Amino acid sequence: MTLKAGPLNLITDVAGLRVGNAADQKVKSGVTVILCDEATTAAVQVLGGAPGTRETDVLEPHNAVETINAVVLSGGSAFGLDAASGVQAALRERGVGFEVGGYRVPIVPAAILFDLRNGGDKDWGRYAPYRELGYDAVQAASAKFAIGTAGAGTGALSAGLKGGLGSASTVLSTGVTVGALAAVNPVGSVTVGRTRHFWAAPFEIGDEFGDLGYPAPMPEDATRVLLKFRDKAYGANTTIAVVATDAVLTKAGAKRLAIAAHDGFARAIWPSHTPMDGDLVFALATGRSGKVLSPDETIDLGAAAASTMARAIARGVHAATAAPGDVMPPWSAR
Repeated sequence: MTLKAGPLNLITDVAGLRVGNAADQKVKSGVTVILCDEATTAAVQVLGGAPGTRETDVLEPHNAVETINAVVLSGGSAFGLDAASGVQAALRERGVGFEVGGYRVPIVPAAILFDLRNGGDKDWGRYAPYRELGYDAVQAASAKFAIGTAGAGTGALSAGLKGGLGSASTVLSTGVTVGALAAVNPVGSVTVGRTRHFWAAPFEIGDEFGDLGYPAPMPEDATRVLLKFRDKAYGANTTIAVVATDAVLTKAGAKRLAIAAHDGFARAIWPSHTPMDGDLVFALATGRSGKVLSPDETIDLGAAAASTMARAIARGVHAATAAPGDVMPPWSAR
C-alpha cells in the first residue's frame, strides 16, 4: 500500500469536517473542536487506564443515536469537560442537533487530557475557562488550522519534550481519504531514547516531521521506559485523538476503525496505553466518498488509520514551539 498525503495533510482532507482551535496562553491550555458539516457516524475506543470523557456511551454500536455533530478535545483535566457545553451552545445557536420531542440537542462527545502541571497559571477563579474556549473554537473552525502548540495541544507534554496538537491524512488507491488528529500528552516518549528520531519514522511521508528516519545504530537506551513526571505520573497524561474517513461505515465499522487507529499510538509512543494514560480514539465516517468497502479494502483502511495516526502524533510534537514558563523544551530545541 503506497502512502500519499492529502493536499493539506490534515484531518480536514476528509470531506465534511472542519477544525477550530482556541487557547488561553496564561493558563497554558486550550480546546480543539472537530465540526461535522452533517450529522456523522461515530464511535470510540478507550484503551488507556485513566480516561476523562463525556457522551461516549452514546457512541457504542448497540445504542440508539447513530450520528453526532462535533467532537471536542480539551486540556484542563476534568475541568476541560466544560468545553463541550460551549460547543453545544454555539451549535444550538445555529440550529444544529439531534431532533427529539420538538427540540434540537447537539450531540458533542468530548475527551480531556491532563495539562494542569505545565507551568501555566491555573488560578482562574470560580469557573474554568473551557466553556468559553469551546464556544470560541467553533467560531474559528475551518479547513486549515494550526498544529503544534495550539488548541488542545497548547499545554501538552510528553516524556522530556513538549507535546502538541498533530494532524495528518492519507489518500488510498481507492480514492478514500483517512485523516487523524491527536492531542499528544503521553506519559511515554515519542522519540527513540534521548535522540531526536521519532518512533513513527517508518510511516513518515516526505519530511513532515524531520525526515530523520531511525538512528543508526540504535542507542543502547532505545527501549528504556522514559516517563513524564515519574514521581507523580498517575493521571497526569493522555493522548486523545480522532480518526476520520470519507468512506461509508456503520457504527460498528467506525468502532473497528477506532480500534485500528490505536495501533498508531503503539507505533508512535513508547510506552502507550498505560494505566497512567487515558488514551482514546474517536472515529468519524462522513460517507462523503460514497464508497462502501470490500473486506480487503477494509484491511487497507485500518492500516492507513494506524499509520496516519502515528504520523499525526509525531507531527504534533515536531511542530511544538517554546512559550514563556515552559517546564519542558520543544522538539526543535533537542
